[in-house]
Amino acid sequence: MLFKVIYGGKKKLIKVDEVDYSSLIKEVKKKFSIEQKDLVLQDDTGVEVDKDVFTDVLEERSRDILWRVIDQDSECTVLDSCSSHSDTLVLTPNHTETDDRAGPSMKRPRFDEAFEAKQFVSEILKEKAGGLAVLAEYNEHGKLTDSTRRQLVNIVVAYITEKEGRVPSKETKTRCALGIVTLCPSLKDPYSRTGYEHFYDPKSNQGYISWRLKTVSRRSKSQSTRNARSSAASDDEGNGGPTANRANWNYLEKQLDGDQCKEAISFMSHCADKDQIFEKMKLTFKHRQQLIHDAEKSSTALSVFPRFLDTKGLVLQDFDIKFGTETASRLLEQWDTLKPKIIAEAKTLNSNLYLNSLLAAGTGQNLECEWQGWDSDMSCLLLLAFLLPPSAGGRNNSTKISIKEAMDHVVQFHKACCSLTEYVEKTEGLQPHLLAVGSAKNAIHEFYIVLDGKLLPCQAKSSLSAFDELFKAYFVFSVSYPHSLNAMFTFVQTTIYKIGCGTVRETPRVKDLRAKLLN
Repeated sequence: MLFKVIYGGKKKLIKVDEVDYSSLIKEVKKKFSIEQKDLVLQDDTGVEVDKDVFTDVLEERSRDILWRVIDQDSECTVLDSCSSHSDTLVLTPNHTETDDRAGPSMKRPRFDEAFEAKQFVSEILKEKAGGLAVLAEYNEHGKLTDSTRRQLVNIVVAYITEKEGRVPSKETKTRCALGIVTLCPSLKDPYSRTGYEHFYDPKSNQGYISWRLKTVSRRSKSQSTRNARSSAASDDEGNGGPTANRANWNYLEKQLDGDQCKEAISFMSHCADKDQIFEKMKLTFKHRQQLIHDAEKSSTALSVFPRFLDTKGLVLQDFDIKFGTETASRLLEQWDTLKPKIIAEAKTLNSNLYLNSLLAAGTGQNLECEWQGWDSDMSCLLLLAFLLPPSAGGRNNSTKISIKEAMDHVVQFHKACCSLTEYVEKTEGLQPHLLAVGSAKNAIHEFYIVLDGKLLPCQAKSSLSAFDELFKAYFVFSVSYPHSLNAMFTFVQTTIYKIGCGTVRETPRVKDLRAKLLN
């Protein structure tokens, strides 16, 4: 490929056989005899293009892109250059021609720059869902919690990627970082040079904004890979699992859209009336489902609708709207009939200490030992993992894990006296699952659903109702089952809730267990 290069007032055409970042920089240095200098590659909008995203930018942008390379070690002035039909690199160090008119007035004073950046971020927060809640928290307390600070970064990054794509310019990222610490002074680092390096450091390309951009980019690529597969083999559960985009939603009579929807979302962010929150969540259900099934925006669902994080029962309401109350009530209605059959079938398995403990707890026996297990209902639910054990393989060729390890994807116990925040940070990879908080496994006071590094409080007070909420969360947020427990959750889906029967992919074990329990 030919690149048109301008450096020191001279123009050359440079041929690069292997079109990659390193080869390009190498040929530029060779043709212009540039020694011992680190060069920075930018596109025509001033976006710094790193080595790891160079090929992505080439694929996404047109062939007439105007490239620029500047000297990283010295201040450089980038001259405007005419676009051409070939790729162009413009290299202009500080000793080349400059416009005499480019005096001090060309660079805005620092105060104006900070004020403009502050206004920029403020407008983003006022425009985007969840932003007003961030402003309200800061205005009330003069600081932000870690979760709200993450939400602030997520909102800002969502905005700039919407405007500039997955690789926003360095100037835009710097502008956002400066705007954040100017708008919220308590977030400013008093010991750093600019005060905003922890949000974005232009020199190292590190900080909260960069980290979030990498996460968004990684998820976007992963989703694109999954979407490229045929719909018949999109995931392990086939077309009828929790990630399926169902068109036959049981919508209520009225659904908001456009500005009315934005107003409702904004209203919920600072509303204290629970009935009003539930009503507004009903009215925005369609918008929420469209957001959740949008590959680029699905990760923002809890930021746009943060009331999931402090209002119990919203997961249950969304599931009811999606499938109806008859489907939603099936586990609780059928459990008394299914439970003894599950226990009877589990007794036919080869015994081991953990299986025997679950069987004893499931049948209500008092164990005269130090082992304190789950209550009867949770123990019986976990017996399904023995009846439908984890298997190795899958698309990622994952290693088979033990049944006890797989159960961590269902529920984990947390002592009531310990920090919930520390727990979530340590177990972020095991999602979604139940977090049971109490003095002992059979004495639980509160249940949470751990999802995307956040805690969603359960309305449930019993272990059976908590599992019911966990299962429904998979469908409400369109999350695939853990591969190790895919058979177990598929059994619950088709046999108990009767969702996706005939369309979801079932293993022979699932069908065999259903036959044993229902005949």
